[in-house]
Amino acid sequence: MPSTSPELGVLPYDALLLYSFGGPDKPEDVVPFLRNVTAGKGIPDSRLEAVGEHYYAFGGKSPINEQNLALKGALEKELAERGLDLPVVWGNRNWAPYTTDAIDELEAMGAKRAVALVTSAYSSYSGCRQYREDLATVLDRRGQLGPDGSTGVQFDKIRSYFNTPGFVQGNADAVVEAFTRLGDDGGDPAVARLVFVTHSVPATMEAASGVGHATYREQHLDICALVAQDVSARVGRTVEWDLAYCSRSGPPHQPWLDPDVNDHLGVLAADGVRDVVLAPVGFVSDHMEVAYDLDTEALATARELGMAAVRAGTVGTRPEFVRQLVDLVLERAALARGEDVEQAAVGSFPAFPSVTPPDCCLRVHEQPSGIPALCSEDMHR
Repeated sequence: MPSTSPELGVLPYDALLLYSFGGPDKPEDVVPFLRNVTAGKGIPDSRLEAVGEHYYAFGGKSPINEQNLALKGALEKELAERGLDLPVVWGNRNWAPYTTDAIDELEAMGAKRAVALVTSAYSSYSGCRQYREDLATVLDRRGQLGPDGSTGVQFDKIRSYFNTPGFVQGNADAVVEAFTRLGDDGGDPAVARLVFVTHSVPATMEAASGVGHATYREQHLDICALVAQDVSARVGRTVEWDLAYCSRSGPPHQPWLDPDVNDHLGVLAADGVRDVVLAPVGFVSDHMEVAYDLDTEALATARELGMAAVRAGTVGTRPEFVRQLVDLVLERAALARGEDVEQAAVGSFPAFPSVTPPDCCLRVHEQPSGIPALCSEDMHR
């Protein structure tokens, strides 16, 4: 827990915004949701219908909304148990409750200053800046954006938390549990390979993510090494591991981070690997990329290759992760009060900033979008 003034608690904040991606709740939501996700790209509905098959396979409902409601409840419980009076409001970029709905709720409760917790642990355009741009864009549409930020409810942001102890511990615990399940399912945990998986991004986004700090890929590699080290100590052997990617999209000619997890499983099988644990370290909860890309596609690939494979859980609502998030709220509150705070960070990299440089996490390096982004040095009160 950060060294803060306990009597001041969460001041100056009077609300916590749990800020996420969003997802459809029923089949008729799928195409409108995908229109929101792909806005401005000119993708026809016929193509969106094809992409939406992932959602239709699950009854048109994404798991992400229930996952976020569970995390919201866990945060509320942890805050209450610590005696911290901080309402939690949930909002999404791409589906209800939308960003503007969340702001309406914050205003209705009389909130003046909120701290935003984005449900992405890593720093990149899609995991950091895009959320800050969306918040600024919505405020601008509402006539509530000034040169220094919001003229209504003010917003700060919790830093990227991939290298916090609770996130690493939660992932390590989930992987150890998966090794046990592999044995129960007839696999051999004594020789199993550990394959970490995260969402792929374009190579240009990867390059831009490293301005002033580690890139998206470097962030993952550092944390994967820590998790694997912890797991190795607990299973009594050195566990070999790799990092693979899922959920690639975009035109075929555009380079994205690889290897794809399915391709990588093929390489491992050709090398004689027969037992695998897949660990979705890039994801906070079991949403569609996990439920479809891993639980459906990757595990099917493993079976076709004759592999015994299981998928580890995500950090989700694990107590150590939820405690870490509340610690980060207290840390950000102390920083907002001007206090000196010891910021918890593990691995090779220091704690990432909660107020980012102006060129942090651009979509493409040195190519600003022209869209304001809240919680940056050039738009922070």
